[in-house]
Amino acid sequence: MFKINPYRPGAGLMPIYLAGRDDDLENIDSLFMAMTYNIPVQSVIFSGLRGVGKTVLINSLQKKAEEKNIFCKYIEVEERNDFISQIASCSQAFLRKISAKEKFKHLIQKPLEAIKSLVISFDPNDSTFSLSVQERELYKSSNLTQSLTDVFTTLGEAAYQSEIPICFFIDEIQYMKSAELGALIAALHRTNQLGYPIMIVGAGLPKIYAMLSEKKSYSERLFLYKEIGSLSKEQSEAAIRVPAEKFDVHYTDEAIDRIVEITKGYPFFIQQICQIVYQNTDNKSIDVTDVEQNIEEFWSVLDNGFFKVRYERCSASDKKFIFAMVQCGELPCTISNVAKIMGKSVTSISTARAQLISKGIIYPVRYKELDFTVPEFSGFIQRLSEYQQCE
Repeated sequence: MFKINPYRPGAGLMPIYLAGRDDDLENIDSLFMAMTYNIPVQSVIFSGLRGVGKTVLINSLQKKAEEKNIFCKYIEVEERNDFISQIASCSQAFLRKISAKEKFKHLIQKPLEAIKSLVISFDPNDSTFSLSVQERELYKSSNLTQSLTDVFTTLGEAAYQSEIPICFFIDEIQYMKSAELGALIAALHRTNQLGYPIMIVGAGLPKIYAMLSEKKSYSERLFLYKEIGSLSKEQSEAAIRVPAEKFDVHYTDEAIDRIVEITKGYPFFIQQICQIVYQNTDNKSIDVTDVEQNIEEFWSVLDNGFFKVRYERCSASDKKFIFAMVQCGELPCTISNVAKIMGKSVTSISTARAQLISKGIIYPVRYKELDFTVPEFSGFIQRLSEYQQCE
């Protein structure tokens, strides 16, 4: 029988009820309001583990910004894609928007020239602009930071004069190339200094804090940093109860407690287990027995999807490093303990560590300490026969 399921686990899928993020939505919405008065504001960076709802949050914020007539564009940075072509395309979209009004057409020439130089110089595969060899040489630049700064400042001037502020929503920032990230920070910094209404709302894994501070010392003042974590007991309860109540289905207190215990308040896990329990239960009241009967399926779904996708990206040497992390017994663990378990020196395993950080599998927590970017990943590893054979 067909059954509407109110829970929505998935990458960036908007839940029916967004629990525990009201303060973030309200605080950033006040920044959007300031931008509508042509007041420059701090940009925002959200960081957190996989599955805590970073993408859902910035998508919700984008809707709020668009309601205020802020020009918005979402960019998902990919490991093998070029950020420069993405930001150039988004910038051109802004120019198309303001050029629709005759009184703003004169504003597009300077930013268009800056975009043209950026694309021709740093995106050789782009065919947006048809220029002769001689013309291309005129536009070529060897300085990415200066080129992107020119784009941002000329865009900012157009945004200021047209009274249409700009907000770029950039997801998965940790995948940006070092030069691109440094150029973006510098461009945004200069735009802020000139008082132009351009803002970035970014999201990424916990390592982005270190990435930003390493590129520019002033990045700690340029951005408002916000860590997104698991939900509190009260917030988790709302995330569980509210969607089901729309269909007159209710959870007992014991069922709620068990779900919170299993998921530890991680939003994706809550959506996943509740979807399974709800789908497999016909009663209007879901009790702890219903939850218990579906725990095995919950872990199986995660093992064959959420966890497995990440594990299969790992090389043989990566897996040995991961196994050693799990064998440390307690996370986060020190790099020296990992090396000791592997029977190697810290220096000899530094390459594997760097590769796993780059792939987004682990992240540095504190000085010389490491943890997984995915909650409960160590439990998944322990359930693998491949790991059990190595113990």
